Amino acid sequence: MTHETLEPIGITPGQSRAVAVLMRHGVMRLSELSDHLRIAPRSTTEVVDGLQERGLVERRPDPADRRATLVVLTDAGQATAEAIRAARHAEAERFFAGLDAEDRETLGRILRTLRP
Repeated sequence: MTHETLEPIGITPGQSRAVAVLMRHGVMRLSELSDHLRIAPRSTTEVVDGLQERGLVERRPDPADRRATLVVLTDAGQATAEAIRAARHAEAERFFAGLDAEDRETLGRILRTLRP
């Protein structure tokens, strides 16, 4: 997603990706989030810090390993995830507006073929 699309939501593209991962996969350790985002643990900490400051995630101790920290979406984080999803859908509609139904189906078929 673009900065312009996310600006009204008040979230960065990196934070948006983290929220999407947490929404899709649920509670996880910081290290798992780093793996999903394919970024360094230090960078993940910065992303989570920003989300926590906005009240979108909470850090909780991992009951299975007291050295580890879990990241959990808050209710506000879940609402933000829904706002991001709606913004992404609206952006896609604008982007693909020039394609008729047949072209959209063809593009969808091609993209499904390319997706591993």
